[in-house]
Parts: sequence; structure tokens; C-alpha cells
Amino acid sequence: MKFEEFNLNRQLLNAIEEAGYTEASPIQEQAIPLVDAGHDVLGIAQTGTGKTAAYVLPLLMKIKYAQGKHIRALILAPTRELVMQIDAAISELAKYTDIRHTAIYGGLGPKTQIENIQKGLDILVATPGRFMDIYLKGEIVVKELKTLVLDEADKMMDMGFMPQIRKILEVIPSKKRQNLLFSATFPEKVEKLSYEFLEFPLKVEVTPQATTADMVEQKLYELPNFKTKINLIGMLMSDSETFNRVIIFCRSKEIADNIFKFLERKIVKENQIRVIHANKGQNTRINSIENFREGNIQVLVSTDVAARGIDIQSVSHVINFDVPIIYEDYVHRIGRTGRANIKGEAITFMTIAEEYHIRKIEKIIKMEIPRAELPEGLKIEETPFLEQQEMLKEIDDQKKKENPDFKGAFHEKKSKKGVKVVSKKSKGMGGESKKKVIISKPASASSGRSARGNNFGKKVVKKRGR
Repeated sequence: MKFEEFNLNRQLLNAIEEAGYTEASPIQEQAIPLVDAGHDVLGIAQTGTGKTAAYVLPLLMKIKYAQGKHIRALILAPTRELVMQIDAAISELAKYTDIRHTAIYGGLGPKTQIENIQKGLDILVATPGRFMDIYLKGEIVVKELKTLVLDEADKMMDMGFMPQIRKILEVIPSKKRQNLLFSATFPEKVEKLSYEFLEFPLKVEVTPQATTADMVEQKLYELPNFKTKINLIGMLMSDSETFNRVIIFCRSKEIADNIFKFLERKIVKENQIRVIHANKGQNTRINSIENFREGNIQVLVSTDVAARGIDIQSVSHVINFDVPIIYEDYVHRIGRTGRANIKGEAITFMTIAEEYHIRKIEKIIKMEIPRAELPEGLKIEETPFLEQQEMLKEIDDQKKKENPDFKGAFHEKKSKKGVKVVSKKSKGMGGESKKKVIISKPASASSGRSARGNNFGKKVVKKRGR
């Protein structure tokens, strides 16, 4: 459908045309008429399909123009990056209206945000925590609120926002309020939330649950260890012509920092790489994403904190250095490429300990991720003993999760004398020390020792310093 076929005013159509949009995406085509008609809507669509405009356009039509001082629409999203992205989309689509809007989120002081609210607002975009902080200060009045939107509901639940969302639902008026819930995936917990939050909703699901974007080519490399992963990331990133705008996702900020330092020092050209994670300041994260968006840098290394806050149309590659252990995050990570009908590639690195998670992801996305042959010339490193032990223990833990009776190779062992030995680490004043706890069982009559000795039934603790 063309946007002219919807019930949109000329101001919005002019803004849409200037933004370069001509035809509505499937989620927009189905959701816009339903939201415009006032229904509660449950929208399920993968990332990069235009979910934001699917609810923002009819919301702008409903609000029409600036009126009063207090908010009439509230949009909640899980991360500051996504809140900023939604607010930017409103700015783009409402540029020829006088509708007032602002974004509030954590990571910086609330003073300026409160000042913006006090000037008068029509639409507020917020993270749940910051909304409640400012609401409890008495700076947000919700008596005029007519529309509530929960965007990326699945991620909000993964991040533990449910108690805050329930508090928000308690303080905002429920009568004559339209509720909209949008999500890229529809796990059971989101389904339960929809029953609690929506009233007689109409469900719009333009793709099967948790499917990956058609424009994304996926491949998976099976690798033995961390060092070989580093070698492969270096080999791939050396081809800057092919890998011209890349997001590398990692499981932890420590791994993200290590990859950043390696690539900055040895592979990527000077000032062509940035790293973002929870320890980076708000302005640093914003500037890094903006530089990446504008094409000023080649590589963005990130934890999942940015997986849903980057809406950039020409990301050539997404590389999963680590397999995500929140399985729906795989969909959101690779959804950073293949956006706006531009083809992209998603590459995942997998060790033997991560194969369990890949099988779970493949079950969710209902397809097998194609395995790729390792590039010729890749240096395969020998796996260090400690890393090998950690991976084997992780595999044991996975098997125990599936089968509680599974003993595995890492269960308590007993010596031939029947003495159970458990090693623990503790930290004393002099730094880290080890405690060796030996729990003796009663001596037998033939052992030559009296069962009535002082040590019978007691723990004997021997301390060994560093």
C-alpha cells in the first residue's frame, strides 16, 4: 500500500515523502488502520520492519496538534538507545506539526528532562525506571493520558522491568485508554503480559514468531577456542572493503574491551572503531552510535545493550563473537543488518560449549543456521587446559539442566579412604587464599584408630596461604 491510502493528513504525508518512504511495510499496512480505529493492538514483527512508524503515524493522527500541558501518549521502551531512536522517528514524522514530545532515560541527571516536561508535552518516550523516578517527584501528570505503548516488550521482560511496568499501570488512568504492545518475539511471558495489559486486542503477526529477516544471510563458524575466534575476527576485519560497516556483539563488557583493543591495535585503521557497553558513559555511547550511523567509523563493538537501539540501514555485517544465552537476542542482534530491504550478512562464532545454545536458537527461529568452512589460512590455536576444562564443565551443566540425574565429569569425588575433599577459595586480609576442607568419615574398627577420638564427626580445616 501507498501511504496516501491511509487516513493520514497532509503534514504527515509530506514528512513521509521527505524521509524517502514510498510504500508501507507489512506491519505498517496491517497495524496502522487498526490503531487508527482505536483498537488495542498486539503487534509481532521482526526488527527492521518498520514497527515504530506502525504505531507512531496513527498516534500522530490521533493527537493532531499541541494541546494542554500534560502528556496524552506514553511510549515505554527498554533501553535509552531505543528511546532516543523512537523520539528521533517522532521528530522526523511530526516535523510539519506542532506536536510536542521528548525522551527521558537514565544515565544522566533528570534536571533538563524535568524542565522539558514542565514546558508542556503531548507525547513522552521513556524507559520505565526513569518514568517512575520523575513521576514520583510529581513532575509527570497522567490524568490526560489516552494511549500507552509498550515497545520491545520481550526485551523489557528479559531486563526485569515487569515490576516497574505494573507500577506504571497502577498509576495511569485505565478508562478510555488505548493500549498497544509491540514485540519482535512472542514468548510465553509476553503472551501473559498481553492478557494483563490489553483489552480485546487484535493481533498482527506479519512473520512467524522469532523468524529472522529474509534479507539477512546467516552463517556459522565452528571454532575450538577464544584465541581462534580472535584470529578469525582479525582475518575478516582485514577485508575493510567487504566488511565496511560492522557490529560485533559480545557476551560481556570484558570481552568487548579485549576485541576493541586487539582490532584497534592491529587490524582496523586509526579512529575507525568504537566500543559501547554498560560501563561507557551516556555521551560516549550516543556519540559512538552517531559516528557509526554517519559512516565515520567502520566497526562498532557492543554488548547486547545496543542490540535494539541501533536503527541504521546500511550495516553490512553483524558478527556474533559469542552466542547469546538469551535466545531471542539472536533475532535482535542479526536484525541490525538487512534493514530497509538492503541485504546483510550475520556471522556467528561457536565453540563446543556454545553448541547447546545454538540448538535452542535454531529451534526458536525454526531453521538450521548454515555451517561455513573455515577460511583458508586461518590459524587454529591450541586450546589452553583451563579453557578446555571450563568448556567441559559448561557442557556438563547443560546436560544436567536437561537431565537432573546426569552426574557428569565434574561431581564430588571421594578418595580411596572414603574422605570427601572439597576445595574452595576465600579472600582474607592478605589477599586470596585457599581452604582445603576435609570431611572424614568414621574410622572402621580395623583401621587401628579409635572411633571415639576427638576428630570423630568433625570437620578438620587446614588453611594454606598463597
